[in-house]
Amino acid sequence: MEMKLSFFPALVQSYFLALGVLLGGAIIGGIGAFLMGQPPLTSMYRFALDLKIWAVVSAIGGTFDTFYTVDRGLFSGETRDLVKQIFLILSAIGGAQTGVTIITWLTQEHISS
Repeated sequence: MEMKLSFFPALVQSYFLALGVLLGGAIIGGIGAFLMGQPPLTSMYRFALDLKIWAVVSAIGGTFDTFYTVDRGLFSGETRDLVKQIFLILSAIGGAQTGVTIITWLTQEHISS
């Protein structure tokens, strides 16, 4: 049974779900890389980049509800739902990008010698 959130809590939840998926996946993946003898910080950075799209997908629900809402917004004239869905997706993208930025800061992989 799915409970519908009002718009602002759903926006905040979307942001932090994407952030949590990305940070958690990269950190746990880094631990796994360390246990396998691979460089953990480099692995964390690569995992963060690879997990970015999946963090967004998981934050928006990972179902086709998003596509149905976009379809209704474009072809049935329900533009309010379309705009809400776009903001939810942008919020999830922002959370994922924040996670990548945090991992980049932690690992310093963007600095070349």
